[in-house]
Amino acid sequence: MPEPLPLIVVHPPNPSGGRWVRVADVTVGVAYGVVDLLEFLRRAGLDPEEVRLNDPAIKWRGGGPHIWGTAV
Repeated sequence: MPEPLPLIVVHPPNPSGGRWVRVADVTVGVAYGVVDLLEFLRRAGLDPEEVRLNDPAIKWRGGGPHIWGTAV
């Protein structure tokens, strides 16, 4: 059984369309899409192949994984 994910918070999009990402209370950067998010998680020691974007450990604020820009 895989180890549970640490708490991951993806904050609402900022005016440039990026979303701040925190992993286990550490800000890891600004993601501009799912590819960026998965790279940040890989750098945090997680296997991107094992991460499911609908995992309850991922808290999406201001919209889910399909929201990466602000409405005009």
